[in-house]
Amino acid sequence: MNPVTIFRHTPSEGPGHIAEFLRAQGIPFVLHLVDQGNPIPASASNSSGLVFMGGPMSVNDDLPWIADSLALIRAAVATNIPVLGHCLGGQLMAKALGGTVSANPVKEIGWGAVTTLGSPVAQHWLGDTQRFDAFHWHGETFSIPNAATHILESAYCPNQAFALGPHLGLQCHVEMTEAMIHDWCRIGADYLTEARDSPAIQSAAQIQAEARTKLPAMTAIADRLYSRWTQGLKL
Repeated sequence: MNPVTIFRHTPSEGPGHIAEFLRAQGIPFVLHLVDQGNPIPASASNSSGLVFMGGPMSVNDDLPWIADSLALIRAAVATNIPVLGHCLGGQLMAKALGGTVSANPVKEIGWGAVTTLGSPVAQHWLGDTQRFDAFHWHGETFSIPNAATHILESAYCPNQAFALGPHLGLQCHVEMTEAMIHDWCRIGADYLTEARDSPAIQSAAQIQAEARTKLPAMTAIADRLYSRWTQGLKL
């Protein structure tokens, strides 16, 4: 089978748990290092699915790879090759599918509850799960593309996820591992301190303390989402 192609946009925001999940399922994947200047492919035909990770940039920035990424997402959707986006990746998907990306009312960083919206599409992806604690680290948000279904929301960012057939766009970071959380808290320590008065931002200490109980539960949700997503892969 063709491998899943995972697009990394910055070294600290690698594939995390999605890589662990694919390895455990025996699904081959390749890591495409956009941050090292690797060009975006013109076609998705050599991939069984596409995964877009996060990054500190905006999809509205004038970066040479963004337009090519949007075109690739549209090409994959047109040929029914599943696309999965995490945070920036979900924003790329939303923009590629006709949505918009703009500033969220507040920056959302740390652990926060997300709620499943009651629809058959949401149930397809999340089963009977009605609420879980997800990990967040973003200042922008996407609108829900017209053809897609809104499936998750949070108190500080209503548009947390959408689905369109086999494609899933996420604002939250379900791909996190313990090591990634530690690294992000270290790299973003000054940023967290500067923004500590925001109602949607936790301290590094609180983030890491809550990870002990909340990360395993979120990883179980990620496994369900990834299991549904891989069912659509072009084997």
